[in-house]
Amino acid sequence: MSDGSPIMTLDVGALRAEFPILSRDAYGKRLVYLDSAASAQKPRAVIDAMSHAMEHSYANVHRGLHLLSNEATAAFEEARKTAAAFINAASPDEIVFTTGGTDAFNLVSYALGVNEIGEGDEIILSLAEHHSNIVPWHLLRERKGAVIKWLDISDDGEIDLDVYRALFTSKTKLVAISHMSNVLGAPTPAKELASIAHEHGAKILFDGCQAGVHGAVDVRDIDCDFYVMTGHKLYGPTGIGVLYGKKSVLEGMPPFKGGGEMIHVVTTEAVTYNDPPHRFEAGTPPILEAIGLGAALTWMKEKGVDAIAAHEARLKDHALEELAKLNFVRVYGRAPGKAPIIAFTVDGAHPHDISAILDRTGVAVRAGHHCAQPLMKRLGVDATARASFAAYNTHDDVEALISGLHKTHSMLS
Repeated sequence: MSDGSPIMTLDVGALRAEFPILSRDAYGKRLVYLDSAASAQKPRAVIDAMSHAMEHSYANVHRGLHLLSNEATAAFEEARKTAAAFINAASPDEIVFTTGGTDAFNLVSYALGVNEIGEGDEIILSLAEHHSNIVPWHLLRERKGAVIKWLDISDDGEIDLDVYRALFTSKTKLVAISHMSNVLGAPTPAKELASIAHEHGAKILFDGCQAGVHGAVDVRDIDCDFYVMTGHKLYGPTGIGVLYGKKSVLEGMPPFKGGGEMIHVVTTEAVTYNDPPHRFEAGTPPILEAIGLGAALTWMKEKGVDAIAAHEARLKDHALEELAKLNFVRVYGRAPGKAPIIAFTVDGAHPHDISAILDRTGVAVRAGHHCAQPLMKRLGVDATARASFAAYNTHDDVEALISGLHKTHSMLS
């Protein structure tokens, strides 16, 4: 959602020059990277921030009293403030750094499973979820006897709020749902979903690993209990993720891992735990990665989150218009507000073959089930190819995809 300020203009040519990897070729052809939904490329600002930290201010964070530790701690905690501001959290203390989205889901699953979710308690998931937001809840089903209830979606990935509301009972404890599908690109009505969950006394967690990249997120406006993002999709490094949790919710949760930093006092008889967020950050945290993520989020803000989203929307519209002209291509998902993520198949071709042939034309796309096998079953396919666009993509990239698909079809038909 926009913050109401004027939308900045994106200079895509200048922006592309900030990504060193885009200057290389692929098999002697211009690299066309259309796999950002899996992992985005990194701008020079992120590379430089991490290099500078390693070269000038590296030390372990917190508790150190020397200059380098103080500088590293300041940079690490500044990244936490940046992440909090990026999603409009009420306080940096509501931001837990994890090793990624998967780690964040597992943290919440474990912590809620200790005291809040037990035998017969219900968790609502949609059929569009990524495996990282499915498997941790299956672990609770196996270990604690929790019950998973599945929310169906339309062919385009949309949610019927009446169907959603009907799933709730007095046993429903949690909704864990994507804010945006990583396959269909369909956004979910987050604020309405959260309101209905809270009406029934349930908590709600949003998988924002895609939505956080493609538009402004306001966790206070949504009124969610948890929100998850992963750094490597946000133009940042791997090995870092963000778990937002309402302060009151985090304070009631037990730790997920034990070790240094997450404690107040350790004796031979007992342990007292630190306050959030440090309670959930056992051991040496991903220091350089957090600094890199802070640089990535700052870079996105400077370019303009809304400007990036508007540019991506134009690319998506262009791609869908051109794909509609290809009678041998089937596109999955056309929900209003769809993200620049396009899943498709080509008649008579396996998605892996599509990807392999496109790769030789310099076009990188993803192929497979995209860690969303329940969604593949819902769509009636085993796999799709997926082209995903980012701030650095251009209309020429769309044309390269279309040209590559013509070649793919001619080779395989």
